Amino acid sequence: MEHKFNTTTHGLDLQTLFEFCEQEGEIVCYKKGEQLECEGKPSQWFAFVIEGCFKYVIHGINDGKEHITWFSFESEFVSDYPSCLSGRNAQTTIEAMVPSRIIRVSGEQLMQLFRHNSQMMELRSLIAEHLLTQSRVHFLDFYRATPRERYELLLHRCPGIVEHLPLKAIASFLNVTPQQLSRIRKDITYENKK
Repeated sequence: MEHKFNTTTHGLDLQTLFEFCEQEGEIVCYKKGEQLECEGKPSQWFAFVIEGCFKYVIHGINDGKEHITWFSFESEFVSDYPSCLSGRNAQTTIEAMVPSRIIRVSGEQLMQLFRHNSQMMELRSLIAEHLLTQSRVHFLDFYRATPRERYELLLHRCPGIVEHLPLKAIASFLNVTPQQLSRIRKDITYENKK
């Protein structure tokens, strides 16, 4: 998806963590649709996406309808963090959207690393702050950006997403219907032809 693997995510240097995963973890391949974590079951894993893409899914309380809340692409980490650190139940299902390959460690292994010294404990806090910031921006975008602007922001984050993910998945993430997203895409195509 036009990403090259690196361990810097929006200013967050994860090189030490990636090296730990390489040394202590395992490389695991997931087929499309296979789950890394399952909502409501104990969370276990922290991983880096080496190849592929994962979606984060929650289900509606009354209707059970699937809602996509986030994606993790190549060069990013994928985890129900901090649930995996404590073994609490996952708040989301994390599922491979395409054949994917990750390098993963258990939450327990990660906690052992964090307890190792104060520098690692600081990294733990920085990851939590990073995720909080990401979530907050995503939440605020629902109020400050139109559906088209949210779509354009997603395209900026991952330019190849439309070639790899179904329209329905992208629409769910943007909280629009597939029909609305089709109109947005049609409008953008029409404007680019002018």
